[in-house]
Amino acid sequence: MCTHRKQCLTNGLINCRLAAAKRTTCLAVSYLCRHSKKEELRRKQTMKVLVIGIGGVTNGGKTTLAEKLKKMLPNCDIISQDDFFKPESEVETDERGFKLYDVLDALYMDEMVTRIRNWIKSPASSGVATEESQSACDNLKNVYILIVEGFLLYNYEPLNELWNRRYFLTLPYEECKRRRSTRVYQPPDTPGYFDGHVWPMYLKYKNELEENASMQVAYLDGTNSQEELLSYLYNDIIEQLNKLGKKISTAQHDNVENLDSI
Repeated sequence: MCTHRKQCLTNGLINCRLAAAKRTTCLAVSYLCRHSKKEELRRKQTMKVLVIGIGGVTNGGKTTLAEKLKKMLPNCDIISQDDFFKPESEVETDERGFKLYDVLDALYMDEMVTRIRNWIKSPASSGVATEESQSACDNLKNVYILIVEGFLLYNYEPLNELWNRRYFLTLPYEECKRRRSTRVYQPPDTPGYFDGHVWPMYLKYKNELEENASMQVAYLDGTNSQEELLSYLYNDIIEQLNKLGKKISTAQHDNVENLDSI
């Protein structure tokens, strides 16, 4: 056999082997892609979110409770309404010289709604998995919790369709004023600001909630200890999680055959 023919046969054999290896690789990649898509679809079909509002009076302990709950609950994240205040130059000043911070117009509420909606669409991408979630039972691993804390959560209509649970902390006038006096704000409270603006606005928005019979709100006494409040909130949220967990288990069972056919 001539050298040229031998070379052609050798090259042909090599090309055949390369083609076979390429087909094997393509099949493996195709399998992995189908498997990945199946797992992603399974996750999306069983994923649930719980959006919790912790609202109410200034200095009622909203932020502290939210931060403690985040450490205790699986896959939990926090959005704070205070992050959406407009700069001082954009906040209206009344005839008494008071900056009107305790009204909806002092906040970028549309941006807040967008942030919450984006989180709901893709909670897993926010990187909220916690150590607690690793030890959670299987039917809670696809549950993601968002705690939104702030003083004006339930008086803005676009937000009201997003809540799964609403909590509202209250304080009597004297205790609220005492706590407020121990805090330093920027800009600082001017003389008469609490009585002239902060407390009247709190009562106004609280009355609006109480007059709305369709609004389901759990009112919490902010004079109770942090331990009592935390225990109540944690147990109530866990109850909601367990309900979601049961729904997830049902969804997983219903979707197995459809997923396996992909």
